[in-house]
Amino acid sequence: MIIAYLADYPQHIPTIAAWTYGEWGHLNAGDSIERRITRFQTYSGRPGIPMTLIALEDETPVGCASLVVNDLSTHTQLTPFMASVFVDPAYRRRGVASALVLQSIATAAQLNIETLYLITHDRQQLYQNLGWSHVEELTYRGEEVTLMKIRCIAN
Repeated sequence: MIIAYLADYPQHIPTIAAWTYGEWGHLNAGDSIERRITRFQTYSGRPGIPMTLIALEDETPVGCASLVVNDLSTHTQLTPFMASVFVDPAYRRRGVASALVLQSIATAAQLNIETLYLITHDRQQLYQNLGWSHVEELTYRGEEVTLMKIRCIAN
């Protein structure tokens, strides 16, 4: 498995857009696969924000993760966020999500980002095992989520 910038594999943008729309599209009024394709086409930082990493197994996309300015509109003072961490169900429990998360943290550190944030409704344990800490529980767009953070670089 390799982790690469989605910008270097634009042929996989429709797959990533479909995955993320299928998983979280219901949370965003007016969202569509087409809008997500357009959004992912702009996530071209190498490294930078916004950007998307893609996990590939023999040229097949198996997962993704993004760094974005903000993924929690009720907390605009917090930035940046890791978002859209998704692994194809056929490849889960193989370390793909962990590899994507760790590479996202390393990329944030390259950008001199001290703290990275995320929200999750059901993967708190995964992130805690990777060093993320709990910030707060909240209701966001009708879902109960946990806001978490991690230090990317030491002071």
